[in-house]
This record gives sequence, C-alpha cells and structure tokens, in this order.
Amino acid sequence: MSNNDIMKKLRVALQFTDDDIIEVLKLADFRITKTELGAIFRKEDHPNFKPCGDQILRNFLNGLIIYKRGPKKQD
Repeated sequence: MSNNDIMKKLRVALQFTDDDIIEVLKLADFRITKTELGAIFRKEDHPNFKPCGDQILRNFLNGLIIYKRGPKKQD
C-alpha cells in the first residue's frame, strides 16, 4: 500500500476536506498548497499525479495527533 493510498483512506475515514488536511499539516509546521495536495489524490495514470512522500505522510500524522489531542505540554 502506497502513502497515497494511506492518505486517501485517512481522508475518507476522517471525512476531511482538502482544507481540513491543509490545516492539520499546518499544525505540524508543514505548508502545502491545495494544488499539491490535489495531485496526491489523483489516479496514478493522471499526468498531474504526484507520489506522496514520507515527509508529507509523517507530518500529516503528527499534525493529526495535535489536532485530536491538543499541543504537546511543555514540562
């Protein structure tokens, strides 16, 4: 399963729009445009398809933790 497939499944499971995903990525201090994000969700045979790198998936998952639990508490 590719990172693109994981992102697609998470988007459906969480009922996130592109704007929601961009906001979650911002929580992890990662910036992405709507166009770049749309390229990740395209079919592999589409000319504008872009493979989802590990960095995007990692930052989305880190941002999702912050989104669900809140920011990490400083001790």
